[in-house]
Amino acid sequence: MASQEGARRLSELLTAQRDEFVALWNRQVGRSLHGRLSEAELARELGELYEALTNAIAAGGLDGRATAYTEVRSLLVELSRNRARQGFTPTETAVSVFALKEVLEPRLSDHNDVVAYLALSRLLDDLGLFTVEEHSKTREEIISSQAEQLLELSTPVVKLWEGVVGVPLVGTLDSARTQVVMEKLLQALIDSNSTHAIIDITGVATVDTQVAQHLLKTVVAARMMGATCTISGISPQIAQTIVALGIEFGDIPTKATLADALRYALDQVAKQATTTAGGLL
Repeated sequence: MASQEGARRLSELLTAQRDEFVALWNRQVGRSLHGRLSEAELARELGELYEALTNAIAAGGLDGRATAYTEVRSLLVELSRNRARQGFTPTETAVSVFALKEVLEPRLSDHNDVVAYLALSRLLDDLGLFTVEEHSKTREEIISSQAEQLLELSTPVVKLWEGVVGVPLVGTLDSARTQVVMEKLLQALIDSNSTHAIIDITGVATVDTQVAQHLLKTVVAARMMGATCTISGISPQIAQTIVALGIEFGDIPTKATLADALRYALDQVAKQATTTAGGLL
């Protein structure tokens, strides 16, 4: 580990030549980003990071695990997250740290404390890798958020008629998507004051036991809200698969097409209206 005296001398050198080093650092990083970040924003980020790094070296030596480096790591987290949101790659993000190493190397290599210089080099390597890790975490969060948004868009609930809503499903129906379908369907039943829901699976490629269970859960949830559910889009192939698997939908109405399901739902709505009117007389 580098001596405290060596770290102190490095800190003094970094402080004394701050303007020169920061200017070279800005130029180096700016070239690698090809002008995709404003000069003012880049200067602010690197200026704050250089100041925090210099202070950390003075207070905690060249041990990046020291508490003195808390602010440095905090700034690197912010930088990495911003770069990820702006569409920069992990390499372009890490360059923001590694470029400082390239700037300092020719000017510090003749430093009389070689051990301190090597420790500084390792420190910058560790901080560069830290930015890559934080960038990856942020990208994963962004991808996850985008996947949730796509899931929301892929499960629309539409009002088909007064008292009737429909959920056209396309693609694969899994647990996560079933939860979204349930939530949106139940909310639509409340908002539109509907008593019938049609779940159309024309766009669902295959129906297996798991998909059937997800459909049944959705139907049960709607029933608990006082709504009647009809499943439409039962093709001959899906019907054969359901029979072969021994899947039973019980007393849930099933129709071959959405038109058939809508006709059935409208008949039910009309009967309910007749019954209600008769009860009021």
